[in-house]
Amino acid sequence: MIYYLVIGIYLIGLLLIGFSKSDSIKNQEDFSVAGRSLPTWVLVGTMAATWMGTGSVVGNAGETFKLGAAGFLLPIGGMLGVLVLTRIAGKARASGKLTVPQIIGSRFGDTAMLLSVFALLAAYLVIVSYQFNAGGKVIETIFNDNLGGNLTSNEAVIIAALFIVAYTVLAGLLSVAYTDVANGILMITCFIIALPILFFQAGGFDGMSASFQEMEKTDHMSIFGVLSFREVINFSLPSFLLILGDANMYQRFFASESVQSAKKATYLLFFAVVILESLIVANAWISSSMIEELPTQGHILIYAAYNFLPPLIGAVMLATIIGIIISTADSFLLVPTTILINDIYLKYSNKKYSDKTIVFLSRSLVLLLGVFAYWVSTIFAKDTTVFEKALYAFTIYGTAITPTLLAAFFWKDATKYGAIFSIIFGTITTIYLGAGESSVVPALCVSSGALVLFTLEEKKQMGEEFRL
Repeated sequence: MIYYLVIGIYLIGLLLIGFSKSDSIKNQEDFSVAGRSLPTWVLVGTMAATWMGTGSVVGNAGETFKLGAAGFLLPIGGMLGVLVLTRIAGKARASGKLTVPQIIGSRFGDTAMLLSVFALLAAYLVIVSYQFNAGGKVIETIFNDNLGGNLTSNEAVIIAALFIVAYTVLAGLLSVAYTDVANGILMITCFIIALPILFFQAGGFDGMSASFQEMEKTDHMSIFGVLSFREVINFSLPSFLLILGDANMYQRFFASESVQSAKKATYLLFFAVVILESLIVANAWISSSMIEELPTQGHILIYAAYNFLPPLIGAVMLATIIGIIISTADSFLLVPTTILINDIYLKYSNKKYSDKTIVFLSRSLVLLLGVFAYWVSTIFAKDTTVFEKALYAFTIYGTAITPTLLAAFFWKDATKYGAIFSIIFGTITTIYLGAGESSVVPALCVSSGALVLFTLEEKKQMGEEFRL
């Protein structure tokens, strides 16, 4: 009953916040970028909660169950990416744009902008789809595995999808941003409290080592030597590339109250990500020493919440996991909605629309994209793990968009055709190679190579000097 109560209160609280903020939405800028009003402390919370999504609490945690202490190496890409973002945040906020494709389009033209929209939609709807799957699994676990229900997996996914879409429709980024702050506080508090409890139950390092020995997992106490350098690169590079070009992060930059606020929040975000990612991996690593077999390795933190923690703390951890999933899914629904409305529909439509109509169209599009993402989730439901899906989506986005986006900010000589073919070749290479960590390096090489080579050729045709 305690699980029902805590999670129920949490979800009702989210809906109440959504309803309270919905009346504040007067135009598209309010819905998409919270009226460019978010202070530093809200920015840190919403960026951390958005980045720390299912890929962390399910994907990285699941890989940690398989790898042991080497799981601490998995978040390195995201951490390094945030450091680089500190050099970009101010530039993004100063641009006055609403979307990443707008930045690309303003520098490289409409064709590059449209191609970036396609790559973004392909990646983001995959990400939303596995948020639905993960949310459904939490609901299914609560109702079936521990409370004796008979909810099917598909029914659980539908429930998760309906809640996520409804919450996003209510107030857009304005409601998501402020609840993200609460999610961030809950995450840190819950995982800090859980860590010593799990560590004590596992018998400390000696107990963990003995348990891993019995399971014939002798390398699970070692951070280094388990993964090769190539494997670390293949795991880290997709998240590094994604966060550098992640439209969610840029949407938060655009929503900040000032350039200085965006810069300061990004510096603070680095420390938040280091702490939270490390706590997630640590809790999963310790829990794995007490679990010999798990049907779905990605659900290790869900299992630990029920079986190793006091009921109240376990319920709060489950509520936190649900909150992380909701937050990430909301964000990855909002971004393509904003892009399709602003960069496609309004840009190429000759009609003039009232603010009220544009907000209505935005909310309707969230609903349509949610339905499509649910369809994608049914395709991916049994084929791959969350970690594999995340790597695939991150690689599509990171290799197709990130090189061009960084060139828009830092390479004045980059040309239109260099950007166009970089996006095309990055997308095609990733899709051709398919899901898996081995695709990121060749796809990045192809995308970056196209950017440089076609820029060089275009410069030659114009008789201009080429400079990197």
